[in-house]
Amino acid sequence: MNERPVVLVTGAARRLGAAIARHLHARGCDIALHYRSQRDRAAVLVEELNAQRPGSAAAFGADLLDIAAAQSMVDAVGRHFGRLDGLVNNASSFFPTPFADVGEAAWQDLVGSNLKAPLFLSQRAAPLLAASRGAIVNIVDIHADRPMPGYPVYSLAKTGLQGLTRVLAVELAPAVRVNGVAPGAIEWPEDGQFDAGEQERIIRQTLLGRVGAATDIAGAVAFLLLDAPYVTGQILAVDGGRSIHL
Repeated sequence: MNERPVVLVTGAARRLGAAIARHLHARGCDIALHYRSQRDRAAVLVEELNAQRPGSAAAFGADLLDIAAAQSMVDAVGRHFGRLDGLVNNASSFFPTPFADVGEAAWQDLVGSNLKAPLFLSQRAAPLLAASRGAIVNIVDIHADRPMPGYPVYSLAKTGLQGLTRVLAVELAPAVRVNGVAPGAIEWPEDGQFDAGEQERIIRQTLLGRVGAATDIAGAVAFLLLDAPYVTGQILAVDGGRSIHL
């Protein structure tokens, strides 16, 4: 029977999810890496982690908008590792939706990935997490409290995820702790959504005068999963102080 804590990280093939997976692995966790389309990237990361500690990582593919497939993935993780101690709901769609142009497809994508999937993944994982006295960490956003202009559906979805974090803390207590991390400017989107002028404006709003690193979020996630046994129902902002000005 595996005695190391097992954590499922969604959207773990790249960027923030990969940083969270690496950090938790370095802290001694075995990692279940979820991916949707980045199978090759996930395989490379699994190989990297297993080279450090054999048998400590495995990849699981699923489209989280397909709830049956998402929940089957949780079952597969449980069968593979024999336990589950943590769930990090990191996978997220992020794109603008001008209010006048909001359509059902954008709603399904943004609310589906940022709110619906975390709910049903948490529901399926709850018995396994209760058995290990485990924890859930949701990756929220500072714009859950302060909506981002031009991103109404994304902001609404993250507001819902913030609320879900507190709801789950109530529903799953006392066996499972549930918290959230709310990032500020950590890594700029790769598709150029924020031009140089917008990036500079955001940095000026940030008390620490710089963007953060994915490792800043990964450290906060590890703290809430592994080092905070008396913390539940909380949202930790990791934003360099930007939310003070918003």
